[in-house]
Amino acid sequence: MAAPALIRRALQGLRHLQVLEAPLLLLARLHVAWVFFASGMTKLRDWETTLMLFTDEYHVPLLPPEAAAWAGTAGELLLPPLLVLGLLDRVPVLGLLVVNGVAVLSLPEIAPAALVQHQLWGVLLLVLVVHGPGAWSLPGFWRRIAARAPR
Repeated sequence: MAAPALIRRALQGLRHLQVLEAPLLLLARLHVAWVFFASGMTKLRDWETTLMLFTDEYHVPLLPPEAAAWAGTAGELLLPPLLVLGLLDRVPVLGLLVVNGVAVLSLPEIAPAALVQHQLWGVLLLVLVVHGPGAWSLPGFWRRIAARAPR
């Protein structure tokens, strides 16, 4: 088989991988949502420690420590359910990108392993910015139902 024909066949085979887009986007949404939601729940469970960390350890720019603690915790608790459902399209994704970026910037001595995790979450969020929530989301479900409705 000639090289151009082999390349053409390989590219045609890759097109079949498109069926994985919706489940992979869902997995990305679930993973990132779980990480941030769990972090928010941890902050909420021990609010005194959270305030101490935002006062002594985390140096969030432009916000006083208590406001930063409230804002970060609210973002980690409110944005993940929207992300999982795919609601408001890219708004929760962009919000979590901000939360993720602020978390990295506000820790002057972030551990290398923690930095790698934040980078992974950032890449997954960037993929969601580019592709949106995908077909396996509440809006995707609504679109399929609307497409089947008689007119």
